[in-house]
Amino acid sequence: MAAPERRPLRFGWLSPCIGNQWSDHKPIVVEQAKHILPTVNDHFDSMWVADHFWGFDAKTDPFVEAWTSLTWLAAKFPDVQLCHHVLGHGYRPPALTAKMAATLQVFSENRFMLGIGAGWRGDEYTAYGYEFPEPSVRYAQLEEVITICRLMWTEDDPSFDGEYFSIAGAAAPPLPEVVPPVCIGANGEQVGLPLAGRIADMWHNMSRKEADWLRKFDIVKRAATDAGRDPADIETGITIERSLPETDAESAELHDLIARWHEIGVDHVVMDFGNPPSTEPIVRFAEQVIAPLRRHTHPSMFA
Repeated sequence: MAAPERRPLRFGWLSPCIGNQWSDHKPIVVEQAKHILPTVNDHFDSMWVADHFWGFDAKTDPFVEAWTSLTWLAAKFPDVQLCHHVLGHGYRPPALTAKMAATLQVFSENRFMLGIGAGWRGDEYTAYGYEFPEPSVRYAQLEEVITICRLMWTEDDPSFDGEYFSIAGAAAPPLPEVVPPVCIGANGEQVGLPLAGRIADMWHNMSRKEADWLRKFDIVKRAATDAGRDPADIETGITIERSLPETDAESAELHDLIARWHEIGVDHVVMDFGNPPSTEPIVRFAEQVIAPLRRHTHPSMFA
């Protein structure tokens, strides 16, 4: 029996919501929407934005809000999937998250994927008056959040009574025609990765070393199998942070790096190229990296 065909390799673009000294302290995504993202829309499969409340170099550095930003991008760029990189579930009540996701799925005509995690930046939680419990609790809460979301996306009169959250007749019409897939960002081997294996449609990770990623992926696959799932049903993603290639040699190096990640099991690479000054290196990346990798990894698309 022939092995099942792999998913087509997909490419995402992470557009920074932050502003810093290199962007004249203006949110980078705002300028990218004018000059960069139209080209991204032509060549990439997805756009991603992070979820924080202020910058990293200084608390006064701007960081535009993630839901508002992604909805704005959905209206401007009609050809890409849209995902958060990733939401901290504790920043918003679960039922509100579900309702916002269902609404964005309607507005985007079924292009939204819920990227969500347990959160990690405790100073933001404290400053905004949100609880920030230990990781095991945050992941248990995350599981309940996802349960609530899926109920509110599929039932007319959903109720749920969990250890941390509850809803009672939390109707959220209109129900989405296509239930948003859930991408869980997780790294922890004791709780987070097993959770992704049990319930995620996509698992996203920031590993930079093959051996580290493969070990974590094995945990995800074992958890999926133990839950009665086929591990092949889980899409896998990583983020690669580096500069855009400026020469043929740099393109070749990046091509080989991404090809290797796909070879070991990655389906979706999210590129964090920061704040490129022009579209020229983006077109180079599309022509010298994206196009040949698509032809090589999924030739039936070009038959």
